[in-house]
Amino acid sequence: MAKIDAFFQLMHEQGASDLHLVSGQQPVIRIRGDLERIKYDVLTNESLKLLLYEITPENKIKVFEETGDVDFAYEIPGLARYRANFFQQKYGIAGIFREIPSTILTCEQLALPPVCAKLAQLPRGLILVTGPTGSGKSTTLAAIIDEANRTRKDHIITVEDPIEFVHQSQSCVVNHREVGVHTKTFSSALRGALREDPDIILVGELRDLETISLAVEAASTGHLVFGTLHTTSAPKTVDRIIEVFPSSEQMQIRSTLADGLRAVIAQVLFKRVDKKGRCAAMEILIATSAVRNLIRESKTFQIPSMMQTGKKYGMQLLDDAIMDLVNKGWISGEEAYNKANDKSKFRQLLKNPPTDFTEA
Repeated sequence: MAKIDAFFQLMHEQGASDLHLVSGQQPVIRIRGDLERIKYDVLTNESLKLLLYEITPENKIKVFEETGDVDFAYEIPGLARYRANFFQQKYGIAGIFREIPSTILTCEQLALPPVCAKLAQLPRGLILVTGPTGSGKSTTLAAIIDEANRTRKDHIITVEDPIEFVHQSQSCVVNHREVGVHTKTFSSALRGALREDPDIILVGELRDLETISLAVEAASTGHLVFGTLHTTSAPKTVDRIIEVFPSSEQMQIRSTLADGLRAVIAQVLFKRVDKKGRCAAMEILIATSAVRNLIRESKTFQIPSMMQTGKKYGMQLLDDAIMDLVNKGWISGEEAYNKANDKSKFRQLLKNPPTDFTEA
């Protein structure tokens, strides 16, 4: 057993999502969104390097020492998998670990809106799950892929950096590919995937023009493609995809995206006040014919009003989802106010509403 495994065991027992090991500081874990220090000696660069290198593959050590950054996955059988990121900072080496549970929760267990499970049954198209880092995008995607894995008879290919949730083949055949281990880049894996008879393709992150272009193309040629982006709302996600392309190509990509897009889920995580744990508020955009027309005509600013009238299709605005969580008694009014888009709707929930300088 590696020495660092004791920290992972503590994480698991405390229900922590992340472990921060930084030279010059005590270890820190993130519990329900808040960082808490562990009673332990301050880590020196030398002691931490020994701790981290014990579990790091040789090729990843080489990459880290050449570039100052590296990502990889580490697994403790019977406990969990961990997404690791090492980087160099002012006082030496640092390592951040995100726990990836070995058990994949279903859409029902996560209390996801019913439309999420329906997305797993679509024959083709592009589905994007977006939100800030640590907002639960991977967990939501894993639940939707699990739904497909249990109910369809298809070929699923995932391309990630590194591999996070591991799906055992059930009714589907599932192949996991890791960037840097099984393929050089997301784009080369996507190009290869089109020749590997896939029905469903999961792209861990749509990082650059080439990857986004290939994902949109795959969705337009009969595949069901899932991907993630770091955007905060459904309309902004559509804009981000289009803005990646040169201005000369944007009219064409608007048309292609309008044809291929099926749904955008933008989510934010909240700390629950009724019990231990966290829950997600989701903004859901379903690409109806009216929404597709808005994308083609460069009128994405009208999408929110379309979402307000599209509840029968499963659409919802983020602020409506947040208010629903408040009404259920799951989250506090203060946190709802802090993370809402239109804060004026939530001021009434606060005893002493602050002066919001961002609205000045």
